[in-house]
Amino acid sequence: MAEGKKLLPAQYDLDEKWDACLDLALRRVVYSTAAGAFSGLLLLRSPVTRWAAVAFGAGVGVGSAYNECSFIFERSSVNESLSPSPVRENSNAD
Repeated sequence: MAEGKKLLPAQYDLDEKWDACLDLALRRVVYSTAAGAFSGLLLLRSPVTRWAAVAFGAGVGVGSAYNECSFIFERSSVNESLSPSPVRENSNAD
């Protein structure tokens, strides 16, 4: 087999999709958790509410990553189903 050539089209390459999805999920969860911790540290006094802010930030990151990853995995079918059909002229025009 040729080492430099891909055997599958890009829309079916699951390794690239998983790599992109894991990278995206890790970054979004870490950044949103850090933002929740920072805002909880600045704005809230009770340790319980600070942990709630951290948990909320992590939840926002997980939800955002899930939404984007579902788009990444279904991109090929969405693009095919939403592509505009060719315009046909009506042959029986008055």
